[in-house]
Amino acid sequence: MIYDIKIEKTAAPKAKPQDESKLGFGKIFTDHMFMMDYAEGKGWYNGRIVPFGPIPLHPASTVLHYGAEIFEGMKAYRAADGSIRMFRPMENIKRLNTSAERLCLPQLDEEGALHILNTLVELEKDWVPHSDGTSLYIRPFLFGNDPHLGVHAVKNATFVVICCPVGAYYAEGINPVKIAIEAQDVRAVRGGTGYAKCGGNYAASLRAGQKAEENGYTQVLWLDGVERKFIEEVGAMNVMFKISGKIVTPALSGSILPGITRKSCIELLRDWGYTVEERPISVDELFAAAADGSLEEAWGTGTAAVVSPIGQLFYNGTAYTLCDGKIGEVAQKLYDNLTGIQWGKLPDSHGWSYKVCE
Repeated sequence: MIYDIKIEKTAAPKAKPQDESKLGFGKIFTDHMFMMDYAEGKGWYNGRIVPFGPIPLHPASTVLHYGAEIFEGMKAYRAADGSIRMFRPMENIKRLNTSAERLCLPQLDEEGALHILNTLVELEKDWVPHSDGTSLYIRPFLFGNDPHLGVHAVKNATFVVICCPVGAYYAEGINPVKIAIEAQDVRAVRGGTGYAKCGGNYAASLRAGQKAEENGYTQVLWLDGVERKFIEEVGAMNVMFKISGKIVTPALSGSILPGITRKSCIELLRDWGYTVEERPISVDELFAAAADGSLEEAWGTGTAAVVSPIGQLFYNGTAYTLCDGKIGEVAQKLYDNLTGIQWGKLPDSHGWSYKVCE
């Protein structure tokens, strides 16, 4: 199903950023956004691209009181040949629908959703930055807006897509970050919403993240919510470790977001001949490996940062420095290959790069 899209272009286009080295992340937005409404019994309707601006909400809207909201994060890149490309967009669409099912929100037709993304990105193609390491971040989100109070499955919803030109997610860029393992707060539990990309998971992480930042750490590494001993994920990333030559990453147990960059890294690593183990890994095993030197590398994976090497891990008063605080060989290779494919500088043997327009 291809959704009808009406386009209303802005009468006051904004100036594009002149210095792409100062883009930051999520601070500058493009001229337009996509919106579409849903009503039970009617389905999705009134697809439209309109000038970027505020979204009116009824004060009793479901999203404001019960957190009925999901989102995705993806990017468009200006490739070496000048074309605009997205990276594995259908994977994001499938995950959006998985999140929607968990939160009782309406799902989107996959081909229709891809058409929406394609149409908006093509319209905003001049906003895709040109410099190395930059991209157009795409944020689709979907929320319930029933105009009355009461806990129930959503009957009315809105789907929105906004875009912003971005640079590096972390100020450190590809330089290693310091990570604190959280021993008190819990982000998600098995059977909950951990595998869905919804705002509540991130809101639950804020207190520990603030505490970590106050102590000089960039992110929190979460433990499982039951036994409080198994590694799960970093606040905005999945996590991987190289231990005695093998790659170990927490298994997708239902409380961990199934990352698309994670999936892509695993496929590349196996292509290169690495043994990749998706399994539970306890904090005790991890720190024993750090102590005896068998923990050779650690890194996070995610759309925003792509690959973020971990230079230090802290837990219960003990800190271990990894790779002498430098980026490791495997993390660097993953970053170079993924960004090489995304920016069209390396062959795309997996067919991950989706061309939007020339």
